[in-house]
Amino acid sequence: MSSVYARRIGVLASSAALASLASLVSAPAAHAAPPTPISASSARAYLATVTPRTEGSLTGYSRSLFPHWSTVSGTCNTRETVLKRDGSGVVTDSSCASVRGSWFSEYDGATWTAASDIDIDHVVPLAEAWRSGASSWTTSKRQQFANDLARPQLIAVTDDVNQAKGDKDPSDWMPSRTSYRCTYARMWVHVKQYWGLGMDSAEKTALVNELNAC
Repeated sequence: MSSVYARRIGVLASSAALASLASLVSAPAAHAAPPTPISASSARAYLATVTPRTEGSLTGYSRSLFPHWSTVSGTCNTRETVLKRDGSGVVTDSSCASVRGSWFSEYDGATWTAASDIDIDHVVPLAEAWRSGASSWTTSKRQQFANDLARPQLIAVTDDVNQAKGDKDPSDWMPSRTSYRCTYARMWVHVKQYWGLGMDSAEKTALVNELNAC
């Protein structure tokens, strides 16, 4: 191989490496997220089997009947675990409290750098679960539901957005970030299906309409 040809090969290889590095630097950062929900087609198939029923009342309801946040490991509870999972560059202290990091709120597209600006949303709210069948559960089962890390039931979002959502179902509230609504509908159906919770007519219709647009 001539020295000139070898130099050309070296230049091409260096250029390729630089281009690859540049693409990595310019690529958007991936956002951490809850467990992947069921697909839109699976959610639609499940909804086709659901017979809507009138929701129960909130008589007897209290958030204390859904104990949270449970200890996950050591000093880390469910809230801190979700903050670390859903954040980027999260640093925790000896108490497992998040002292540094950034969080992208999927519901509204805002990014926050203080954990105090973040709420952990129950995708299917506790009061909604109560009205949909959880009133008959044991406190132990309600605790499992309120701290469910295995399903897409918990997500770190802007605190004001979470408070505005309250205990509304998809017929009354959907994320303002429209690109996330399909995912949100899939999350909602996944959680309700797994936990055997009922749906009212307006709720089911809103979910069907959203999933048909996915």
